[in-house]
Amino acid sequence: MSYKSKIRNFCIIAHIDHGKSTLADRILELTGLMDPSKAGSQVLDSMEVEKEHGITVKAQTVSAPYKGKDGLDYQLNLIDTPGHVDFSYEVSRSLVACEGALLLVDATQGIQAQTLSTFYQAVENNLEIIPVLNKIDLPNARVEEILDQIENDLGLDRNDAIAVSAKTGEGMDELFETIIAKFHAPKGDASNKLQALVYDAYYDMYRGVVVKVRIVEGTLKKGQEILFMNSSSKYTADEVGLMQIAFNSKPELKAGDVGYISAQIKSLADIKIGDTITLASDPCEVALDGYKEPQAFVFAGLFPGDGEDFAELDNALQKLKLTDASLRFDKWNSAALGMGFKCGFLGLLHLEIIRERLEKEHGLYIISTVPSVEYRITLNKGEAFLIENATEFPDPSQIKIVEEPFVKASVITPNEYMGTILSLIQTRRGIQKNLIYIDTKRVQIDCELPLAEIIYDFFDKLKSYSRGYASFDYEFLEFRQSKVVKMDILVGGLPVDALAQMVYADDVRSRGMGIVKKLRELIPRHMFQIALQAAVGANIVARETISANRKDVTAKCYGGDISRKRKLLDKQKEGKKKMKSIGSINIPQEAFIEVLKRDE
Repeated sequence: MSYKSKIRNFCIIAHIDHGKSTLADRILELTGLMDPSKAGSQVLDSMEVEKEHGITVKAQTVSAPYKGKDGLDYQLNLIDTPGHVDFSYEVSRSLVACEGALLLVDATQGIQAQTLSTFYQAVENNLEIIPVLNKIDLPNARVEEILDQIENDLGLDRNDAIAVSAKTGEGMDELFETIIAKFHAPKGDASNKLQALVYDAYYDMYRGVVVKVRIVEGTLKKGQEILFMNSSSKYTADEVGLMQIAFNSKPELKAGDVGYISAQIKSLADIKIGDTITLASDPCEVALDGYKEPQAFVFAGLFPGDGEDFAELDNALQKLKLTDASLRFDKWNSAALGMGFKCGFLGLLHLEIIRERLEKEHGLYIISTVPSVEYRITLNKGEAFLIENATEFPDPSQIKIVEEPFVKASVITPNEYMGTILSLIQTRRGIQKNLIYIDTKRVQIDCELPLAEIIYDFFDKLKSYSRGYASFDYEFLEFRQSKVVKMDILVGGLPVDALAQMVYADDVRSRGMGIVKKLRELIPRHMFQIALQAAVGANIVARETISANRKDVTAKCYGGDISRKRKLLDKQKEGKKKMKSIGSINIPQEAFIEVLKRDE
């Protein structure tokens, strides 16, 4: 048998918390790559933010050796993918590097919204799919019922599903043999001209940029000069090999391999995810298709807490862009916060993870502005353009139409929570389109929602109202005309551009009152009175006041003429007036975060 015929490239896809990382750990342990004493530590979730949140953020690759029952030595190239909707782009990139997918379904929870979403992605990429029923060791596992769901909801044969416990290892031998039997070997010829797809990369302090590749055609040997077709930059591959938790250097990578290339690449601008690598001496004629550019849904400004850290923030974002191709950023100068970046994210969790990575991995203190979505503005003259931030909102007298993005959303929930969830959708300006009873216990609600109404805390509310049982998935639908206005937040009479936001016109008063009340609790008292106002144009729609800290300047006056006390109080009043005109107001970072949360 040829080298290529013994390779199997596959990924694990599933809804969040269905056990992908635990299954990956068990595969590593049973193939001898991981010490059994580390079982349960989710080795591939190596980032600090992944350990803290208990979720997979980055798709991770590992090449595991496996001796089949036929006595042959196989190479299993496994990609563990994220399950959260905000990291779906990581999943889509991983699918392109594979021939097969293990679709994991929790035996206690069954098929969820993200299970369906990742399943359709795998089908679109023409992958062979093996349904895997996980957590069969739990006392509340509903094996027969969930097997029926796999057949009815996904159209897969229930007899093809492999029942396993990633925790105990039960059923793993059958899973390994099914992977060998059902997933076909990669195509491609080692003798053809080199074509390698860059599907991921990261920055190493000592090696420079390390590129993760899928060798589609040809062979790459250590020491050969490579060409990045997008940037036309050339480098010498000083190390190539497989990722087996630690890097395992090899003399060469052949068609079908999923591995890494280290070439002392220092220029971050030379690397683009989805680029094609070929040999500089004998390049291929055409580049591979690469990836569709991800669409950002949520936009926010990121600023260094200390203005002198701007260059460091720029460098840190460039490095994160290598490992996260869905991150977008451009320089932005804010009157309130100085120089920073206007960034685009796939969702609010994506924003939170990026901010935490900047703080934990790069030691930066970050201030983020109020997140927003993209709006389409059409002026009276007929000119149309997109804005990502409230500060870009033009003069209302020049505007003909404002349109906001709508998404097509799907919620799967147990029947008993249907009423409260329909109420939540209605509160968030949602339009119910369809109601499908999947079985006797579960219902699927299809609806259309403004994206602005779900990016903040919709997911949290949904989990809270359904005691954690409801699942949610969405995709962009279209822009629709809407009554959206710009609401400014004034602190001490001056607008704070970082707090300005786009608001649905009917919600302006309630939203404004909620924000100024929160700011009154969060901004510390100063030596002068501070007015907090929410305004639309020249109209003040809400106001709160932070009273001044008052020092008792008359404490030392024991008796005597009242005019002496009055003179001291007048002097204090003049001092406060002067302080108010020149004093700066300290707005803590929590204020920028808390104004996002809404009270229903």
